[in-house]
Amino acid sequence: MVSAPRPFSDADRDRLEQLLDALPAPLEPLDICAVDGFLVGVLLQPNPVPSARWLPRIFDADGRPAPPTPDLRLATELLLRRHGELDRALAGRQWFDPWVFELEDAEPSEAVLPWVAGFAAALDEFGALLALDDARLREPLATMYAHFDADDLEDVADLQTLIDEMEPPETLADAVEDLVRCSLLLADVSRPQRNGGAPQRKRPRA
Repeated sequence: MVSAPRPFSDADRDRLEQLLDALPAPLEPLDICAVDGFLVGVLLQPNPVPSARWLPRIFDADGRPAPPTPDLRLATELLLRRHGELDRALAGRQWFDPWVFELEDAEPSEAVLPWVAGFAAALDEFGALLALDDARLREPLATMYAHFDADDLEDVADLQTLIDEMEPPETLADAVEDLVRCSLLLADVSRPQRNGGAPQRKRPRA
């Protein structure tokens, strides 16, 4: 029997954050929340993106090569594990826990913005999802991009009217649920299921 993959723990995430923070200048690695959104954006592309293309963009925003060290190998292993975990969740239309942290005195949009920024960075870098001509993309994309200031939406200006009609999430839980719900809706378009299984749209009850 093949054992189930070990779930990515908070300790794993903290270790990955430490490894990324320790990368030497002038490298500018993604924030740990942005890493998670970036991975989802990579996985929602209609065709698989090789790790050799997306890993450098996590270690440095400009894709500059990171020095090959044991720490870099460990960071790579952790990133591939999280990538695999998110891949299975999206493929099965299952809930996943985005790496979003509650910030004191912050609005829900402020708390999820780093995750959404990583997601948007992946869509900018790997443009196949945005190039799809499918009306079903509009609502989930607008919900994601609504967390940005209007001045930062030049690349998705066609979504502005829809964004203007949206109410901001009232709670952080609502905002996080929207991240997952919209990711699964996007997967319905870019990664359609052949078996027609019913997607899980809501957070499971504890």
